[in-house]
Amino acid sequence: MAGHSKWANIKHRKGRQDAKRGKLFAKLIKAIESAARNGGADLSANPTLATAVQKAKDNSVPKDNIERAIARGAGDVDGVDYVEAFYEGYAPGGVALYVEILTDNRNRAASDVRSAFTKNGGNLGEPGSVGYLFEQKGYILAGGDEDTVMMAALEGGADDIKPDGDQWEIVCGPSDLQAVRAELEGAEVTIESSDVTYLPSTSVPVDEATAPKVLRLVDALEDLDDVQNVYANFDIPDSVFETLGDASPKAIGAPDFGPLLLRSPNICSY
Repeated sequence: MAGHSKWANIKHRKGRQDAKRGKLFAKLIKAIESAARNGGADLSANPTLATAVQKAKDNSVPKDNIERAIARGAGDVDGVDYVEAFYEGYAPGGVALYVEILTDNRNRAASDVRSAFTKNGGNLGEPGSVGYLFEQKGYILAGGDEDTVMMAALEGGADDIKPDGDQWEIVCGPSDLQAVRAELEGAEVTIESSDVTYLPSTSVPVDEATAPKVLRLVDALEDLDDVQNVYANFDIPDSVFETLGDASPKAIGAPDFGPLLLRSPNICSY
């Protein structure tokens, strides 16, 4: 998971900035509404909804907004019927991209995703072309001393725990995410981020010349309203991240259109 925690932190900061203009809030609310529609409004019986709500809380979405989204999804009030889909393709350098869509218009979403790939040097692939490289997992980025983190994470059901600088990358089954997080919080471990994501089985090394091109395509996809997440298998060294500054649009060679929404786990998910 090289490069993952650094990129996750960048995306976390930019997510807070993006929330100020409403884009992140809108995507989080859409995820809550869809989860409630598909699995019911009971958080204890719907882990997908519980994860979506927790993520919204972590990003300071108002409680009233969360409750209204759950009500719309559960059918208590009128709401939108969203469809989930995945698009697959490649960024420059052979980096695999697995794009998660949540939309009320499949034709619009397909057109926008295809355009983003075409305009930014990528190639949109056929279904199944890269999806097999990714596995759905729970992922937590946390800070704390080794013994406390290890004990709490394992008690909660974590599958893997790896150090990354002064933080810890914790991987678990998707359905175990809330239990692992609860154990960590009970042990007073600092949670930087947590989410159900798609982790790659292999990674592609990306050099300094190619990194801006990859990130520019990811940003273009993430900026689409119908795109919830972009998962990628790039491995960008810390030294290259340093040359990209804070991964702002100017730093990565993209047009300056304000703060970008760069979503959770890189391994890379945006």
